[in-house]
Amino acid sequence: MPERPYVIDEMISAKTIAARIEALAQEIRLSFAGTDKLILVGLLRGSFVFIADLVRELDLPVEVDFLEASSYGDAMQSAREVRILKDLRGEISGRDVLVVEDIVDTGFTLSHVVHLLEGRQPRRLETIALLDKPSRREVPVRASWTGFEIPDEFVVGYGIDFAQRNRNLPYIGKVRFIE
Repeated sequence: MPERPYVIDEMISAKTIAARIEALAQEIRLSFAGTDKLILVGLLRGSFVFIADLVRELDLPVEVDFLEASSYGDAMQSAREVRILKDLRGEISGRDVLVVEDIVDTGFTLSHVVHLLEGRQPRRLETIALLDKPSRREVPVRASWTGFEIPDEFVVGYGIDFAQRNRNLPYIGKVRFIE
């Protein structure tokens, strides 16, 4: 990909993200009260910061596993073909599962992952996305919990990257190209 200069404008502050995750964790705790173990499945790579912060806020017995699905590569738009690059290490049959996604855009990745995991017969399967761009949806899928609904902007930070850059930003920022 050719190098294009860009700047990042802050959209959602680190403080706002932290407060929202605390509220989401409270809702999840109530929803999964009584579970013997909640398996959080983080979708790599973009969800790693979100899942780390979410797990620290959950007062439940949890297990963390990861699945890597790709529909973007280094591109700014979905290729609409989802590939599983890393599968779960553990079993989810008969278990309570929460899929943790960074952003739901076209819906292809989340839809594919949910279908894949439903086939493994979990007791309960729910989803959470930090960000949701409903204006971009091409597949009818909706997360059980959503952190923030955002407009159709290309965003980075808080684990989300642009060509493997900017994951380390503590906030969500909008990429603006300089012409």
